[in-house]
Amino acid sequence: MSQVQLLRAADYPRMPWKNGGGFTEEITRDAGDGLDGFGWRLSIADIDESGGFSSFAGYQRIISVLQGDGMRLLVDGQPSRPLLAFDAFAFSGESQVSCKLLGGSIRDFNLIYAPQRYRARLQWLDGTQRVFSSASTLLLFAGGNHVEVMAGQERQRLGLYDCLRIDGNDGLLGLEVQGRFCLVELTAR
Repeated sequence: MSQVQLLRAADYPRMPWKNGGGFTEEITRDAGDGLDGFGWRLSIADIDESGGFSSFAGYQRIISVLQGDGMRLLVDGQPSRPLLAFDAFAFSGESQVSCKLLGGSIRDFNLIYAPQRYRARLQWLDGTQRVFSSASTLLLFAGGNHVEVMAGQERQRLGLYDCLRIDGNDGLLGLEVQGRFCLVELTAR
């Protein structure tokens, strides 16, 4: 039986970046304390100025801009395409990464996961969607003010940046979702 947990944005703990350059709001993670021991972690960060990213050796990262004009990353000396709102970009956690803001401050959304421990898939969807997943953990993150999720007979309403976490899925789970959201699917290897 799947466990469903609604995580409200107002309750996310705020913590300093690993490199001390800013703050992150941690949405959820699989285990561990602080910045160690997790297999995957979902978070939001506010970036007020161009600069370096923290290193997460042994992890993969997928980042998306949530608010603001966007940014361009420099990953191991290679420039990325301009990253605009709801455009996911993946890179190695051990890469040397810095960002150049394309305008003012931005807010971003991050999935960091250990690829030797988890398979991960992340996609942004908008409108009315019917999705099916066999992933053991599903995270539905609201990128808009009103997101409605039907999981079986249960309806959940999510506000901006709320997250619905579904653990223990052992079958093919069908979901109906309305609104702009990010679907993260995680399965232990």
